[in-house]
Amino acid sequence: MQIVLANPRGFCAGVRMAIDVVDQVLDIVGDGETIYVYHEIVHNKHVVDRFVDRGVVFVDDLDEVPHGSIVVFSAHGVSPAIRAQADSRGLRSIDATCPLVTKVHSRAIRYAKQGYQILLVGHKDHQEIIGTFGEAPEQTQVVECVDCIPHLRIDDPDKLVYLTQTTLSVDDANVIISALKAAFPNIKEPPSEDICYATTNRQSAVRQIAPLCDLVIVVGSRNSSNSVRLTEIAENSGTRGVRIDDVSELDPSWYPTGNERILLTAGASAPEDLVSTICRHFVERHGATLHLADVYEETVEFGLPLTLKKLMEEHDIDHRDRRVRVEPPVITQGEYGSVAVALTISTGGNA
Repeated sequence: MQIVLANPRGFCAGVRMAIDVVDQVLDIVGDGETIYVYHEIVHNKHVVDRFVDRGVVFVDDLDEVPHGSIVVFSAHGVSPAIRAQADSRGLRSIDATCPLVTKVHSRAIRYAKQGYQILLVGHKDHQEIIGTFGEAPEQTQVVECVDCIPHLRIDDPDKLVYLTQTTLSVDDANVIISALKAAFPNIKEPPSEDICYATTNRQSAVRQIAPLCDLVIVVGSRNSSNSVRLTEIAENSGTRGVRIDDVSELDPSWYPTGNERILLTAGASAPEDLVSTICRHFVERHGATLHLADVYEETVEFGLPLTLKKLMEEHDIDHRDRRVRVEPPVITQGEYGSVAVALTISTGGNA
């Protein structure tokens, strides 16, 4: 059995930053104060459960947060109405919104001020879309699929712009965007791609490697949009794709011969220790060898949110040299059960 580890996989810089924000707030306030987080900090069961074990309280309504408490906004962003509600309740807001999501919010604000109607491509119930929509609700309509387009209310077809959810499947988004351009030839497109680098790179890696494998295993929670998309991309490539939260959900019927080549990847909100545990399982139980498929090299760095810096300053903590940096994980025998051998992928799709 061969386990092929896709690189890149797992945490993106935005997720790493959001988790680090909660970690650092916990360290700053200690055990003397309860930290509240509005919605799941990221869409991963294990990340959330680990914070719950440390006393963090996750809420879906700010009315559940006591007056004057610290509340952290999740990586997916919130609307101005939520920020105003937090202020009216005297809450101390710490913003862990991914900078790439913030960029989409800024575009929505700018285009709305310029008088554009905004067609927001994404899933209307996703927290990111709810937050972005809230920046200009009177001028924004959510487009979930091509079939939604004939039902849009358009005032001026020459004054339209589209924006996208950052975690969409690139393929699915392009289908909808192409249909929008066909329906509204003068629709304005954003100056750069809204779908984030991590989503794009992880999807591209699966798209390239999946056809060379017998099975694709995606580590990620069911409410993780980007994890679900990775599974769909595997299926679309002709290889079976399954999504699991952790090693306990593996099913031996997926690899009946024991000689399969399995692509193992993870959504952008899945911790790497879940991947390493699965690798150890395959090495120890099935004698698997590990192979590393480098498709893109990711080394990304974000600064700390301003609201966190202010909290640190109030507690006399120097934040000047603190950054959030994400680099490819190092495969060690101790953590993964074996070292990994490089897998070369040719441009023709052969390994």
